[in-house]
Amino acid sequence: MSSLSLKIKIADREYPIKAPAAEEERLRNAGKAINDKLRLYKTQFGIDDKQDLLAMVAIECMVEKIRSEEETSGFTSAVSDKIERLDNLITSAL
Repeated sequence: MSSLSLKIKIADREYPIKAPAAEEERLRNAGKAINDKLRLYKTQFGIDDKQDLLAMVAIECMVEKIRSEEETSGFTSAVSDKIERLDNLITSAL
């Protein structure tokens, strides 16, 4: 798999990133999403300090990640329970 050297601009600073070619679009979308959130917070809260804005975006991203992991964990647990019940039904029928 080939690797690309990208520059992703976030908060008016460029960050060099080496990544597999398959990740290019995902990285560019992530950079765009971060910049969109920065503009949104700047407008909503009137904050100009980029470090404060970046911290707010980081907190929001981590909350979303944790929520997603909790939902995935709950889904996985529910699926496992159903599989176990089906397995018990099949075993008892045999």
